[in-house]
Amino acid sequence: MKTSIQWQGNVSFLAESGSGHQVLMDGAPEAGGQNRGPRPMEMILMGLGGCTTFDIIFILKKSRQDVTDCFVEIEAQRAKTDPKVFTHVHLHFVLTGNRLNHHQVERAINLSAEKYCSASIMLKNSVNITHDYEIIESPQN
Repeated sequence: MKTSIQWQGNVSFLAESGSGHQVLMDGAPEAGGQNRGPRPMEMILMGLGGCTTFDIIFILKKSRQDVTDCFVEIEAQRAKTDPKVFTHVHLHFVLTGNRLNHHQVERAINLSAEKYCSASIMLKNSVNITHDYEIIESPQN
């Protein structure tokens, strides 16, 4: 896996993934940025969220669960001094579907966190990661 980063001036950087996708990252105005894109540390959280949600949907679909939507809200705390690493990350999953089984949802989340999500497993060695979830029944037509 490869990526490249091209400085765009000030504190703005254009990242290009090995698969050819680009993301502009930029700093906060107080750091010399223009707020034209997410911060690099925000990208880490986005990657974590995408990785774990991918796993959870895949596992639930494989378990024949009728998932119609999945949303994860991630909240992180950072150290107060440099390096301002993440000290705690909490993921709150909201899964919508038809008669979703609580046991299957919990199992999918745990499998992602403990076995499949590379980002989560990599980060958990240095960050306290917690999660919870709620299930919403899909509205009937």
